[in-house]
Formats: sequence, structure tokens, C-alpha cells
Amino acid sequence: MRDFALEIEQRKRDGLYRSRRLVSGPQKPELVADGAELLSFCSNDYLGLANHPGNVATLRDALSETGLGGAASHLVCGHHDAHHQLEQRLAAFTRRSSALFFSTGYMANMGVISALAGRGDTIFSDRLNHASIIDGCILSRARVRRYGHGDVAALERMLAETSGHKLVVTDGVFSMDGDIAPLKELARVCKAHDALLVVDDAHGIGVLGPQGRGSVLEAGLSEDEVPVLIGTLGKAVGTSGAFVAGPEVLIDYLVQKARTYIYTTAMPPAVALASCASIDLIEQDDARRSHLQALIARFRSGAQQLGYQLMPSLTPIQPIMVGDNHAALALSRALEEQGILVTAIRPPTVPEGEARLRVTLSAAHSEEQLDRLLQALAQCHSLLPEQAAQESVAV
Repeated sequence: MRDFALEIEQRKRDGLYRSRRLVSGPQKPELVADGAELLSFCSNDYLGLANHPGNVATLRDALSETGLGGAASHLVCGHHDAHHQLEQRLAAFTRRSSALFFSTGYMANMGVISALAGRGDTIFSDRLNHASIIDGCILSRARVRRYGHGDVAALERMLAETSGHKLVVTDGVFSMDGDIAPLKELARVCKAHDALLVVDDAHGIGVLGPQGRGSVLEAGLSEDEVPVLIGTLGKAVGTSGAFVAGPEVLIDYLVQKARTYIYTTAMPPAVALASCASIDLIEQDDARRSHLQALIARFRSGAQQLGYQLMPSLTPIQPIMVGDNHAALALSRALEEQGILVTAIRPPTVPEGEARLRVTLSAAHSEEQLDRLLQALAQCHSLLPEQAAQESVAV
């Protein structure tokens, strides 16, 4: 029998052990975690809508009309008109023909990728794609070829030498680096080599593009150029669930084939109505995105002046590169002692030797709160490994 306790102890020695925090109350910058009041910079609530009073009121009011549970799968009797309303709203918001609502982003990627490719087909996946994309590729049983991160030239060579049905899948915004995929170039090579392009814009929806419509529309790309768009609602939208949007025939095909859609209970309808309300807010409130972009610029300037090594990211995801697992944990703990919550990200979430602190900013943060983070970072710079500190000076 496998010695699970031994493996856990090894993870602790390697600086890879993970533990859960107990958060009390709503998600917001100032929260209570494990009984302590902390200023959080590690949430994906990029627009501060997870606790928006209007969204909370919509959810509360909807419960009396829809009840709580979804009660059945969509193809039995669980497809409520609230779900249908959300799908229509998502299609309009993303400027697409149709949309399909999933329970989670992980389920969306697993279901969509495994439905659109199978045995005998080939999937091309960016080397830094999210785990849900990787697992969707594995589940499909298609041949999987990984190309170097953002390396369109390498991808084009692979596509040119491959026949049959081809699927190219990429994150729109990469969750651990914060950079944006070269979507225009990817769309070009996919069109040239008859490959179906799938973009998971989990971290772009709400943040990037006109009225927060995402990285695909920020790049000026149409449904014809990017046929499959996947997005989540649990990040900038501030609610729960996920979706895929694209041509009507493709969405109908997924209703028939996507196992993670077919074989699961529908999400609570009231959550769908709260998501519609949140999308309305996103569409109408450019001021939130403007404030967020100002915070990003302020953080990057301040952190680099302090000597921290950042990634080339212009999104709310701002990794501080550390390298060593234990050093990343030590830096995270030192910040927490000053009342700041930023988690350490370690392998296998990121490559070996690239442990980091993943700072995420929200429109709900104030400039004063950001300055608290920078002041805490100033006190903790000495904890960086020597190599990271030397590299950071040159950034």
C-alpha cells in the first residue's frame, strides 16, 4: 500500500506542502483569514464585484422566484429560464452567436476540449496553459503536442507537419505569469493551417477589451477568427460558473457531446441571475477598469524601485519572482506578519525553480492599501535569495 504520510512529509521538506485557510465573511480586500484581519492581495476578484451590494441583492431577490438548487442536469429538467437568460447575455457581451453555461471553469475546459478532439486528432497546447486545459487534453485521448510559451513560429511548424483534425488551445491571460497570449498571430496561423482555435479567457473577461469584453475583442478578433471562447464567472464577474461562446452549431454540438455539461446538476438559477446583473455592471463601469490600471502601474513602479523582479505583465496578475520554494514561503510569511496576505506559488503550479508570490490587484483596492503592500515589501526585501535580488536590480 502506498505510504501517503511519507509523501506528505516529503512535500513539507521540499517546501511544496499546501494548506487551506479558513476565511470568514465576504470576499473583499480586508478579510478575516484563520481569525486574523489581513489585507488580501491574492484574490481573483479583479473588479471587486464578489461582494457588490447590487449583485448580492439580485441573488437574494432571485431565490424567492427560482428556489435554491438546480435539482437536475440541464438535459433532464434543470435548464431554468435564468440559465437561458444568462447564456443569451453572455453571447451578447462577448459579441458571439451563442453561449453555453457550465458549472465551473475546470468543467468547461474539460468538457469542451474533450468534445472537440478525440482519438486520431491532434491538440496543440501552450506550455504554460492552465491545469484544466492540460487535463482536458488528456481526457480527449487525442495526441497532444506542446509548443513553447507564446512561440507562434514553433506552433506554425508543428501545424504544417500535422494532418487531420487540429485543435490549438491557449489561455488568453496566463494565470501565473499575467501575460497575454499573442492572439492575432495565433488566429493567423490557425486559419492558414485549418486548425480550430480555442481561447480560455478566464483572467481576461471583465478586465480587458472594450467594456471588459475580454482579450479576444481587445485583439480585434471575431468569432470567425477565434471560434471557441471559454470564460469563467468566478473571477472578475464575481459570481460562479463558466461558459463557452461561439457559433450556434458548435454550441449545439457541445450540448450533445460535452460530458461535464451533460452529466452534472445545473447550477442554482439564482446565481445565473446574479451573474447577469454583474455583467451589466462590468459593461457600464469603465471607471473600475481605469482605477485598476492605475493601481497596476503604481504597483509595478513601486515594486521595481524596491528591487523586486516582476514579469512583463500589464494585467492584475503581478508575480514577484523568487525562485526557491522555501524563500517564497518565507517572504509570504513575513508579509503576513505585517498584515498582508499574498500566497506563495510553487511547483507544480509553476515550473521548477520559478516559485513566486502572485500579487493580484483589484479595483476594490485603494491607493492607500496598495501603499501598505509596497511598504511591507520594502521591509521584506532582505529575505530574497541573493540571485533573485541581483536579478531584480536589473529589471
